[in-house]
Parts: sequence; C-alpha cells; structure tokens
Amino acid sequence: MDPQIAARFNDDILQSAMQRYNIPAGGIEALDGFESFIYKFERPNGRFILRIGHSQRRSPDLIHGEVDWINYLAAGGASVARAIRSRDDNLVEALDDGQGAQFLCTAFVHAPGGPVRREQINETLFRNYGRLMGRMHALAKTYQISDPAWRRYDWDAPENNTAERQMPARETLALEKYRMVYTHLRSLPRDADGFGIIHQDAHPGNFFVDDQYTLTLFDFDDCVYGHFIYDIAMVLFYTSIDEPDPAEYTARFMPVFLSGYREENRLDPAWLAELPHFMKLREIDLFAAIHFSFEDGDNPDHPWCARYMQNRRERIQTGQPFIEFDWNSLAQYL
Repeated sequence: MDPQIAARFNDDILQSAMQRYNIPAGGIEALDGFESFIYKFERPNGRFILRIGHSQRRSPDLIHGEVDWINYLAAGGASVARAIRSRDDNLVEALDDGQGAQFLCTAFVHAPGGPVRREQINETLFRNYGRLMGRMHALAKTYQISDPAWRRYDWDAPENNTAERQMPARETLALEKYRMVYTHLRSLPRDADGFGIIHQDAHPGNFFVDDQYTLTLFDFDDCVYGHFIYDIAMVLFYTSIDEPDPAEYTARFMPVFLSGYREENRLDPAWLAELPHFMKLREIDLFAAIHFSFEDGDNPDHPWCARYMQNRRERIQTGQPFIEFDWNSLAQYL
C-alpha cells in the first residue's frame, strides 16, 4: 500500500465507515489487504466484507463502475460477491481524509465456502471455473453501464500499464519485449463478441468454493474493458504458475475449463492464438511489479516472489513462451 495513504488512515476513519454500514462495535475484524484496508464483519442478516480504499488510487466514479458491473453480474446469475448498500442507501461512501482527498468505502456479501482445498482440484472445479467465466463474458456482451461517467478504462490505458512505470531503468531488454507484446495486443480487434468488461485477475485467490463446487468470485478492483481471451489467459497463467510441468497441466485443465466456458459463452477459437501473448504481458508485468515492490527484486524477501523470479529475466529476454503448448489443439473445446 502507498505509505502516504496508509499514514492518513486512522481509527476515526474506521469508526465512521462502521457507522455508515451499521457495523456493531467489536463486530469487525481486519484482513490482509494489499491496496486497500479490508475487514470482515457480521450483522444479523449475514457476513460481509468492508473495503476502504482511497481516491488517489481509484476515483469515486471508477468504484461506482466496479460495483455497478458486479451487481449486474449477480442479477444475471453469475456467482459473484455482490455489493451492498450503506445505511444511507449508497453503494460507495466517501469519507474526508483531512488532506483534501477521500477514503472510499464499499461493502460486499461475504463469499460462501472458502479457499480451494487440495482435494477439490479436479475436473468438477475446472468445469465450474469455466462456466463462471463464460457466464461473465456472456453478460458483458449485454452490459450497459448505468452512468457513462462510471466507465472503467480499457486494459491498455496508462492507468493499467504499470510495467512502463515500475520496470527498473536497467531492464532495457525486458521493457523492449514488453512494448513489443503490448503493441501487438493493442492491434487486436475490439468487436463485441470478443471484447467487453472483464475481471482481469480471476485467479484462485480471488474466489471461494463451497462443498458443492460452486465458485464465488470477488475482488473486481482491477476490472477493465478488455479481450475475453485476456481473462482466460490470466486464469491459466496463475493456475499453472506453480505446476512442475505447465504444459501437462494445460493439457489437463484447459479442455475441461473451456468445455465449461462453452456452455455459457461462445468465443471464436481463433482467439486461442493470443493466449501466449497475453500470458507474456502478465509475465513481464509481474516481473516489473516485483522489482518495484522489493528493494532487491532479483531476490525478493517473499518465498513465492523469489520462486517466480528464478531465471525470469533470461526467459523474458530470450522470448521463451510462458507455456510451450499447441494452442490450436484446444479449438475443439471452444
């Protein structure tokens, strides 16, 4: 979290937020939050999540756009953690931070179930994962935002192009590779059948699953207008990242995932050719973000990040695909 934002936060802000959402004293618990302050709370009518962000990171309009999209998905039958209204019937509550800006509060239904358990990683999970993504993309084709001022930006907007700002100056070749793939992806058509508002970060850390294998997706903070295949690429990127044999995992995961996806949405199989390019974009994005977040980006003081960075520079500089795979072989499932 931006230290300047963290320094402005205090208990008065939290108490004001609790009042706006009728959260009883002692009924709130802090959770880990990377970009925002996150809490869980209970009321007689259920369990909920409170998120307190800041206007320096996301404007009120952008947050309105996020929750408008989430609640449209929920109304359309997609299993997502819908936003709830405050005491004053608002989906976004603004609190002055005392320095001319605002903390912005939103609350959501707590997703049922919990993090994926090892014994749940099977074809039922893969298929339902695909169904959920397909349902979201089908709904994206009919979505009309309630207020044009709330529109989220496109995936290639400067606000979303973090690698340009976070890449160390010495990483000239990595930045060159990033710009090449970025330029290619910007050239892709943005037709209604393959482009719309997407989650952009639908990895397993952003959904819970219950005992019936129902997935409930949350954390739409990064939602943008983008290609549907980009959303699918992010799913594969993050689910395969710790697999000992990513190609073997892709061969097991993608046919089932795409078969589930096809039950809810049809996507031209020609888009499969863009999967390696969108994964490369995220690979370099993450390389830059880790360098930005840690003093020694090559050896970050974080086990997962350290594993990710092993040989990452060489893989990026030599143009090695994130996953070596025959993507055309998946066309029959899409």
